[in-house]
Amino acid sequence: MPNNSRSAAVTQGVRRLPSRAMLRAVGFNDSDFQKPIVGIANGYSTITPCNIGLNDLALRAEKGLKSAGGMPLLFGTITISDGISMGTEGMKYSLVSREVIADSIETVCQGQSMDGVLAIGGCDKNMPGAAIAIARMNIPAIFVYGGTIKPGHYNGQDLTVVSAFEAVGQYSAGKIADEELLEIERNACPGAGSCGGMYTANTMSSALEVMGLSLPYSSTMATEDAEKAESAEKSAFVLMEAIKKQILPSQLLTRKAFENAISVIMAIGGSTNAVLHLLAIAHTIGVDLKIDDFEVIRDRVPVLCDLKPSGKYVATDLHKAGGIPQVMKMLLVHDLLHGDALTITGQTVAEVLADVPDEPPSNQDVIHPWQNPIYAQGHLAILKGNLATEGAVAKISGVKKPTISGSARVFESEEDCLDAILAGKIQAGDVIVVRYEGPKGGPGMREMLAPTSAIIGAGLGDRVGLITDGRFSGGSYGLVVGHVAPEAAVGGTIALVKEGDKITIDAQTRSLHLHVSDEELAQRRANWQPPQPRYTSGVLAKYAKLVSSSSFGAVTDMGLI
Repeated sequence: MPNNSRSAAVTQGVRRLPSRAMLRAVGFNDSDFQKPIVGIANGYSTITPCNIGLNDLALRAEKGLKSAGGMPLLFGTITISDGISMGTEGMKYSLVSREVIADSIETVCQGQSMDGVLAIGGCDKNMPGAAIAIARMNIPAIFVYGGTIKPGHYNGQDLTVVSAFEAVGQYSAGKIADEELLEIERNACPGAGSCGGMYTANTMSSALEVMGLSLPYSSTMATEDAEKAESAEKSAFVLMEAIKKQILPSQLLTRKAFENAISVIMAIGGSTNAVLHLLAIAHTIGVDLKIDDFEVIRDRVPVLCDLKPSGKYVATDLHKAGGIPQVMKMLLVHDLLHGDALTITGQTVAEVLADVPDEPPSNQDVIHPWQNPIYAQGHLAILKGNLATEGAVAKISGVKKPTISGSARVFESEEDCLDAILAGKIQAGDVIVVRYEGPKGGPGMREMLAPTSAIIGAGLGDRVGLITDGRFSGGSYGLVVGHVAPEAAVGGTIALVKEGDKITIDAQTRSLHLHVSDEELAQRRANWQPPQPRYTSGVLAKYAKLVSSSSFGAVTDMGLI
């Protein structure tokens, strides 16, 4: 006869025996079943220099978790190299990969009932993808950034991958010869690590450090330096403590943490993509963050760091000058940071920064002193107007002429636009419009690094405007406006622009205006027909059907809440 008095706990234990048997086959013994099971989400691949060093970090973290009393389980997740896919059809998969990364980490950790996760990533979408997954699961978690690449060198100049894109524009404009173009390409990326300027990868690694999901100083370490591997191992010990204390992402990813991240991104001159990604992470964790909040914070935070793309230095220079903690301490001292926000270490931001100097070292000019900022206000401006009623994002650092009014040059794709620039068909005073490249219309919201770099290379950076419902690489700069919402594919005003229409981009008044009467726009809208989907099957088709406006972070679960 069965023993009906058997306790629920015993019954549950018996039910778990088959899974225990399978875990024994991957190395568990009797004592290991009493330990926290911790996933290591490893973004390692040989696709991109950003991720090629991640497996070494994963193994170092595995060692640390075992030493700290955990039972680690490694699993892989994907990456798409923005730099390699830039300017091609493949770039449409870049933003999509953020969702795939988030889905894969959530699926494994929740499917295997893990007690915590240590996520390791390098290329642009690894950081926000991991953060979205961490926010969804709300189990103890830490992020380990793969690290930045060291700069390349040619002819006395520091090079990054953006140097190669700009060289194409210089070559097309007849400013450099074949050999110089080739030498820049050969020397731009000297080894492992994510793109070296304050582009999207380093921007988002910095944001995660500020929000307490990564260890102090870890976001600006070079991939190839020993301290990066040491930091990965230390992260494992910190995560084990967080599991014991049940420090959860919902305690870290608060409204204060997002405001802190935005403040630091403004101070370091970070990527426009941070707007998109922070909105998405906030949506996932349930924090009421709006696109207008970026403008509020921009108004009060100065740009303190002279970093590429519009500045002189790269992330390794910032690290030597004190890294993100130095910038945070300066903001904290001037009441522009919430010191009581919690970090994964269990300390508050103020406690983490207690021993950091109030001002940066005097023997460097990567981080400027408070009294002498690069710009008095932040560089990521939110523009609105009849061309972008939901908002658009402009990076205005390094822009000598903050206002331009010119005739629209309209292109239905990035490729058509680039061809025109390289053929010398764009003139000073033009305002380029690249549309049907938004989240739905692309789909995937491609980055426009190739066109913007070609404009800079041709010497037109201060004399040509560019607006798009697509995105910009963290390496883009100039009078360029992205994330125009509503996008063309859903009937946004950008879909109604005609060749020769006058457009004004005004960074000072944060406005984006099409000089066409309301009556004329109503007539154009009545005649407009939505385009047929560019894809009818596969991941791009699914993404186009689910994705929301860029003004909400281009999330894919907006309709589910």
